[in-house]
Parts: sequence; C-alpha cells; structure tokens
Amino acid sequence: MKSFDVIVIGGGHAGIEAAAASSRMGSKTALITMNIETIGEMSCNPAIGGLGKGHLVREIDALDGLMAKAIDSSGIQFRMLNRSRGPAVHGPRSQADRKLYKKAISLLLKQQQNLLIIEGTIKDLKISNKEIQGVVLQNDEVYLCKSVVLTTGTFLGGIIHIGNEKISAGRIGDKSSEILAKKIRQLGLPIGRLKTGTPPRLEKSSIDWKKVEMQSADPIPVPFSFLNSEIKVKQIECGITRTNINTHKIISDNINLSPVYSGSIEGSGPRYCPSIEDKVNRFNNKDSHQVFLEPEGLDSSLVYPNGISTSLPKHVQDNFVKTIVGLENVKISQYGYAIEYDYMDPRALNSSLEVKEIKGLFFAGQINGTTGYEEAAAQGLIAGINASIKLNNNPKWFLLDRSEAYIGVMIDDLITRGAPEPYRMFTSRAEFRLLLRSDNADQRLTEKGIKFGVVGNKRKALWNIKNNELKHANEILDKLTAKPSELKKYDLPFTRTGQSRKPKDILSSGEYHIKDLFSLWPDLKKISNNLHSQLETDCRYNVYLKRQQEDINAYQKENNINIPLNVDFNKVKGLSNEARDILNNVKPNTIAQAAKLPGFNPTSTLLLLRYLKKQPKEKNFSEN
Repeated sequence: MKSFDVIVIGGGHAGIEAAAASSRMGSKTALITMNIETIGEMSCNPAIGGLGKGHLVREIDALDGLMAKAIDSSGIQFRMLNRSRGPAVHGPRSQADRKLYKKAISLLLKQQQNLLIIEGTIKDLKISNKEIQGVVLQNDEVYLCKSVVLTTGTFLGGIIHIGNEKISAGRIGDKSSEILAKKIRQLGLPIGRLKTGTPPRLEKSSIDWKKVEMQSADPIPVPFSFLNSEIKVKQIECGITRTNINTHKIISDNINLSPVYSGSIEGSGPRYCPSIEDKVNRFNNKDSHQVFLEPEGLDSSLVYPNGISTSLPKHVQDNFVKTIVGLENVKISQYGYAIEYDYMDPRALNSSLEVKEIKGLFFAGQINGTTGYEEAAAQGLIAGINASIKLNNNPKWFLLDRSEAYIGVMIDDLITRGAPEPYRMFTSRAEFRLLLRSDNADQRLTEKGIKFGVVGNKRKALWNIKNNELKHANEILDKLTAKPSELKKYDLPFTRTGQSRKPKDILSSGEYHIKDLFSLWPDLKKISNNLHSQLETDCRYNVYLKRQQEDINAYQKENNINIPLNVDFNKVKGLSNEARDILNNVKPNTIAQAAKLPGFNPTSTLLLLRYLKKQPKEKNFSEN
C-alpha cells in the first residue's frame, strides 16, 4: 500500500488549489482524478473573475495559488468591471481561452514538488474511530494518508437533464461518481441536492456578427496576479445581443417541458445566475435579457452565449435561440443542460473546512454548496493548507476572518448559514469591503501566507521588496508638508486656517495623483510608479478606513469570545428549545458565528454570552 500525507480527490478548480497548496507546504500529496486529461477543464463559462469573484482570485494569488497565474496566461478579454464606482468594488474579470487555461494549469501543476497525479476512481474512504485513514480505488488499490480533501464538484450522483432526457454524468462527456456518492451518504453527513446549468454552445461561423454590438477588452489589461506586470495574450472582442418577446413566448409556451418546472429536478438552483426559463418566468415584466456572445478561444470554433442557460428540450432550444438577433441561422454544437448533484450542508464543517465529525476529512468546492470556479478554488486553497497543517499533533489552523478576506466572508457564511441554494460571492456580502479591495489582497494576506509556509520563495522575495517600498513610500508621504502659501503657488488646495498639509491630505480627495504633486514635492519622484495607484487609493479611503477599523475592532472583540468545544448548550438557562437545537446542530465556534445563525435571536445570543462568562477561563477555548 502506498502512503501519502494528503490525498486530494477531484481535479477541478478546488482540487487543483488544494493539491498545489498542500504540496507547497511540503506535504507528500496525491491528486486523484477520474480523468487526467480534464484537469483544469472549464466546465461551464470560459471566464475568471467578476464582481466579488475577482476579489477571491486576487486573494488566492496573494497566498500563491494558481488561478490568477493561469488566467494571466490564457485571458483573451480582460475588463475591470464597475470602473464607474469606487476601487473597493472594482471587479477584475477575463474571458479565457479554454485550451490555454487548461495548458497553463497543467504546467503549473508540473512545477509543484511533492505532488503526484493519479488517474483513478474512488469507491471508498477508509475511516476508523471517526478519523480518516486513506482511500480505496475502484480497482481495490488502497492509498493511506492522514488527510483527505474531497473536491468532487458536480460529480457526486450527478444527473444531466435536457427536457425529459436524463444522463448519469458529472458534466457532459464525463461519468458521475455513484459509488462514492453512496458512501458519503452512508457516513451520516447532511446531504442534499442542488442544481446548476449551462447554455448551448454555438458555432461561431453561423453567427451574424454584423447585427450584434461588439465589446472590446480594456486598452491596458490589468493582470490578476501580483507577480505579473503585463498581459501578453492577444485580446479580442465579444458580442452583445438580447432576447426578445418572441424568444420569451417560445420559452413560456414550453416551460412545462423544462425539468425544473416539470418536477424532475428537486434541487435548488442559483438565484443569482438563473436559467433563461427562470428569467422569463420570474421577470415576466421584462421584454428582453442581455446575452453575451463569448468566443471560447483564439482558435476555437465555438461561442458561449452567456445569459441563456437552459435545460429545455433540444428542439425548443433550436427554436428560441434562432429568435435572437444575430443568431437567426445559428448552429448549436452542444445543447444546454441542467445538472443535479449531491452536496453536503457546509454547517457540518469547521472553519478549517474539516468535517466536524470525521478528523482529517476536508470538503471544498461545489460539494459545499457553492457555485463558480472562484469560490471552489478559494475553498480548495484553504482546505489544502489545513489538510497539510493537520499533520501536526497540535494544529494551529489557517483561518481567515471576515475582516481579513472575502475568502473569510464566504467560509463564515457557509459554515454558519449553510447553502439552501448555490452560494455565489458578491461584494455586498462583505461588511468591511472598503478594506477588502482587490488591489490590496497581497498587503492583507501574503505575510500571513509566508508565516504558514504556503507562499513560495519567488513570491516571498517579490513581496518583501514591494512591502519595503510601500513602507518607504508612506514614510515619504508622511514627512512632507507644505504651508498654504506654497500650496497656493502650485495651484493645490489649501486650508484657510493656515494649517500645513501633507501629500496624503491632497490625495484623499481623489482629484489628484502623485505625479500632480511632483513640482511641489520632488521627493515624491522616489516612489515607484507601480505603487502610485495603490497609494492613491489608500489615501482616498484613509478617513473611511479609520472608521471601519473601529468597526472591525468591535467585531473582533465579539468574534474572539470563543465557545468551548465541549460546552453543554442544554445548561444555558433561558434558551428556547429551538435555540438549543440550532446550537447543538451547528456547534458554532464563536459568539459572532452563533449570532448569525438563522433563527438564533439577539436574546439567545445574550443568554449564551452570559453563560460563557460565568465559566472558568481555562475552559473557554475553541479551534481558533
């Protein structure tokens, strides 16, 4: 029997990041996947990033993950979304060349030391005394290990639906994992069903591009990775068209043929990324919905029509797609479909993403109820780090707080509120988004990643250089001052009270750039041009950040009140039976987590807090 430190099951975005993180930390790691050729496959939309999602990718990169580096090598249309709003909600996004992305991931994985990729199908997990021991393959080969990260995506009991047609599959062309799905259910974990979907793929040559609006990439693409300064991949245009009343009539007339509406699918779908059937049914006051025509690669013959995900029968798809402007004579290469699959209620997990009831077993990705590559990759990264940390006798988990990262927001949401529908990240989910910007992810997280050993030498060296430059730049900005007369001389804003001003005071308005102040303060020329945008944003938000830091301090004071792992909630006087049931089912780690549980009211929080304060100090501990 072969032995590893960590075994990662699944070669999707979560599995990739988990395996890479574990191996970077020096753990002997095996990545087991049913098909080596599909590692790094973009199952649905060929794009990375977006609003909220782009923040996750930057945070993954700050911790030396692979996703940002891969998209920088394969992105064919980079755009910064939300440019009209403040930097805190800017969302980096890039359309990807499917082949180039997959190639980039393959190359990055080959560079990982301590990592072995194995092709095989898992049929069982070896568990003894509620602790993971290893895995068993379908050919009865056994691999021993101390930690397992399960990242099965949509493959656990996956069923594809196209009208009344049902196919057992994890995605089109790949079989589902039925045996492992049965085993997971036998473990007694809280399992449910969710669904997601994808649109039909169109032949590029059959689209009348002259009839649709074209959208260009940003003139100067902004890389995702902090390691890169420019994008070298050729940039392309995408098309924009819309559905219309004729499209909607065909869909409405046939909506009973959709498995979602016929009752064939029981699982909940993503509310924030609905199928075209859902859009027409739920928003029947709208005459049209936008459709983005996104080429799947520089040399690909296919186009991804973002916005018309569907599971209607093939003949209905043929009919409604051809009512859309520019698609009148389109040829469908692959029909859209819905996929229903098993997921585990993430409230069964600790903050480390370890299953509460089974030591050494970690879950990450869509199996935890999320949707999207970015959410999956972020979970995989955290699970991989903690699976490696688990090898220590007294593990100090790698945990990210809501005030530290969008990753922390996502995991906290999942383990406290569950996923009654597929979870998607948005900037609105973060209370402290002025601090959690996409441009400062390395400042927030890289140092922590270095301390835990997940950041490689190259990034560590570059971060140390940048960090020192930032410190030096802030020293310059803080020491320079100018009197009102000097400011007036250079046509810069001054106070009528006679007070001197610093560069940061001028930059805080957002109307000036560091270069605008060179004439008055020549020392500012010593600051690297690469840091200008970052420093200008910091200055612009400085006043608000001080206020937000006060909020963070108050939040952390509450969050740091830990709930003992062995606390008996039945002894908390005054709690309702409902509140006790909630606590016993979820077993929150902190008061802050308990306060956010659905159905757990402020009075219950106060009663629990009073009870904990009466307990001996030495008993007040948790995984944090």
